[in-house]
This record gives sequence, structure tokens and C-alpha cells, in this order.
Amino acid sequence: MSRTILLIGGNSGIGLATARRLLDRGDTVLAAAREAGPLAELGIEVQPFDAREPGPLATPPVIDGLVYFPGTITLKPFHRLTPDDFLTDYRVNCLGAVAAIQSVLPALKASPAAAVVLFSSVAVTQGMPFHASIAAAKAAVEGLAGSLAAELAPKIRVNVIAPSLTDTPLASALLAGDAKREMAAKRHPLQRIGDPAETAQMVEFLLSDAAGFITGQTLRPDGGLSNLRTF
Repeated sequence: MSRTILLIGGNSGIGLATARRLLDRGDTVLAAAREAGPLAELGIEVQPFDAREPGPLATPPVIDGLVYFPGTITLKPFHRLTPDDFLTDYRVNCLGAVAAIQSVLPALKASPAAAVVLFSSVAVTQGMPFHASIAAAKAAVEGLAGSLAAELAPKIRVNVIAPSLTDTPLASALLAGDAKREMAAKRHPLQRIGDPAETAQMVEFLLSDAAGFITGQTLRPDGGLSNLRTF
């Protein structure tokens, strides 16, 4: 059965891979992003949305799913982080999601079975140096998701995906050159970095009826980094 899914962001990486999967499935895909970009090239209607200053979103009377993709990677030693660094990460990753969900909540409630998918990071559970601001912001996302999953049940499911380093434009500075890629891969028990297509498949699953008994969960496609040691 075709669904109507709203993507917040998604012009590259995991978001663009998700859009392609949903279109291939036959879903109606809408989007809200800073620029029309590649989403519009796929034939998707894109309305303006800036996670730093989010405004109201226009939707059909019913939408069956929302996926929030905007994120940041602010990596600095703790003593160099400013209040603005923390606030920017929190605005983009958490408050932007809050604004988007609140704006479309009536349309989600009108669906017989809706799903929301948010994004966290392996850095929330696996302590990492230089990740203080982004880990704090993403931990807030996980807390938000748990609370919403309880409050919006049984009609709206809310889940989180917390990947490790994935080969996306957002992570390009961390993967610049073969040496960095090799070092990043070796940190993971599975000896590689994440593939956006794999995470997009997980998004598609969480939106689907196949995940109909899953809510309030954080899925961790992180190559085993958060809970395994192979040395």
C-alpha cells in the first residue's frame, strides 16, 4: 500500500538514498529542505526548511511518516567549544526535529498508523573525544524519541537510528584520503565504515508495517563499535 512520507532534509547521503528507496516502493514522497537540490531532480516537491530557524510546514491532511535528517558534526576539544557550538548542535539536531514534528503532528495523527524516524549517533553510547557538543545534542534526540514514543502510542511509532561513521558528504572531512578511511574502518569490529544505502534500508523498514511492533527503540548500525571489542 502506498504511503505519504515527509523527509526533512535529505539532499545527500542517507536521505537521498532513502528518497530513492521510497520512490521505488511507490510511496508519495514530500520533502522540506534548505534547497530543492537533488530531491527536486527526483521529482519530489520540496518546500523550504532551515533547521536553525524552522518555520511551519505545509502537508496534506494525512501523512504516514516523517524522517528527520538534518545533522551536524562539530568536533573540537572541549575547552574550545563555545556556548554557540552547543546551541547550534542542539538547534539543528533536536529543536529542528521538535519543530518539524509539532508542525505536522495533526497530519500524522490522521494516519491509521504513522511512523517517525530520527537520527542519533554512536557517540552517545560510545564515549569519544572531541564529540561533547554533538553527543549531548544527539542524546537529547534519543530522550525526545523515547518520550514521544510513549506519548503518541499506539497510533504513531517513534524510533531512532544511531549510525557510526558513514560515507556521506557530512562526514567527508573525516574520510578525506585513503589513510583516514583506513583508520576509520579499522576502529570498527566489522573493519569498514557505513554505507548510506544500508542505513536507508533501515529507515524504510522502520517506516513500514514490518516494523509495526517496534517503537521507542534506538537501532545502532555502527559496525559493532558501540558494544564490541575485537582486540
